[in-house]
Amino acid sequence: MIANHRMTSSVFYQLLCFYLQFHTSFHDQTKIIMTEMEETDDNEGASFVVDEVSGIIKEAIETTIGGNSYLTTKISVWTNSIVESTLASLTKLQKSFKYIVTCVIMQKNGAGLTTASSCFWDKEMDGSCTVRWENKTIYCIVTVFGLAI
Repeated sequence: MIANHRMTSSVFYQLLCFYLQFHTSFHDQTKIIMTEMEETDDNEGASFVVDEVSGIIKEAIETTIGGNSYLTTKISVWTNSIVESTLASLTKLQKSFKYIVTCVIMQKNGAGLTTASSCFWDKEMDGSCTVRWENKTIYCIVTVFGLAI
């Protein structure tokens, strides 16, 4: 079972990438929706630190969307910018992780949105952080998965 862990991680990554192709990329109120990671003082430098990642995500969203109203023509640019900015900031941390960053931006119009994720990983080292951000016209949900190398 343990020997197949790397293969499972690879398959998980491929499935997640396929799943994310079908998603598009919220402001005044920011909230962490989901986190999975037990932080330990012994491995703090090598572990996935949710508070640190959450701050990076919030900064990327604020910088990119700020006080803008929903514009269909800007969504692709905003989602790409948020994902790239978040990934660049995570990379600057120089931690031994592979990162997966997703961004969903949706117009506030009363439509529903349900998302879910499930991961098979080392809960002591790997982790995830999801930030929900919104303003009067936009919902934005960004999720980062960090897989220790």
